[in-house]
Amino acid sequence: MSEHGNRKQAVARLQIVFSMITFGSIGVFVKNISLIPAEIALWRGVIAFAVLFIFLLASGKIAEIIKLKHKLWKLFLSGVAMGFNWILLFQAYNYTSVALSTLSYYFAPTLVIIASSILFKEKLNTKQIVCFLSSTLGLVLIIGVSGGGSSDMTGILFGLGAATLYATVILFNKATGEIDGITRTWLQFVSAVIVLLPYVYYTGGFHIMELENMGIINLLIIGIIHTGIIYYMYFSSLAYLKGQQVAILSYIDPLVAVLASVFILGEFITALQLLGGIIILIFALLMKLNLRGDQDEAYGRGRLSPVRACAHREHIK
Repeated sequence: MSEHGNRKQAVARLQIVFSMITFGSIGVFVKNISLIPAEIALWRGVIAFAVLFIFLLASGKIAEIIKLKHKLWKLFLSGVAMGFNWILLFQAYNYTSVALSTLSYYFAPTLVIIASSILFKEKLNTKQIVCFLSSTLGLVLIIGVSGGGSSDMTGILFGLGAATLYATVILFNKATGEIDGITRTWLQFVSAVIVLLPYVYYTGGFHIMELENMGIINLLIIGIIHTGIIYYMYFSSLAYLKGQQVAILSYIDPLVAVLASVFILGEFITALQLLGGIIILIFALLMKLNLRGDQDEAYGRGRLSPVRACAHREHIK
């Protein structure tokens, strides 16, 4: 590889690392916004929509959207799933620690593989079955030793609900085929905002004008930085890195989330819950790396499962 190519890869790795560190810190900022999760999700989508629109205009990709008109309904449904995924994840933060919410959320890759085996008849190999059983054991450890009682349990269930919706987003993305990541994400933001506007209006109303300055600052940070700029940075870097590199680096996110939960927010996590989380992360990573191997083999045969391609390369929160 040329020196220029090596520099591109080095920059891309730094972008992924910075993206994962930023994703991992989102819970700290959400905790400082005194709005219901649905309204936080709505304004996050509105702000990020505006930021990514600027990037799309600058890159000249807006004109390409007209070519996707026959896929818009699938993108709309995936955007709806994304919006409610945010709501459930933010709701999880309200009931339990950011650490437990995030570790539960990372059960999503396991859900994707199981769903793909049922919906798309993709055969599970021995390694995937072992990963599924081990990840489930980790989840049992997290739930079975819930130190915060019913509140912790509720938060963990919200985290699992968010994981299910995230898996749904990936499955819908599979159905849309290959679309530029930024363009697809922007269209999903549009869909999320369209659905969340009436949802927030009828379930709790709008209270953004009641936010104090600190709440507004935190909301702008998760909208502009965590979602707008970081999404753009993340998707822009994928072209220069191998799937295994992205899969490994993506696990900086939960590490940062756990550290932030314990050392910044002062939240409690037991040793067994931490062990369960580590088990989930290890076997979710092994599953992603296995997907990468399947992808390389499938490319050689000319047969690549779209679900597996989406599942190994996408990481959004």
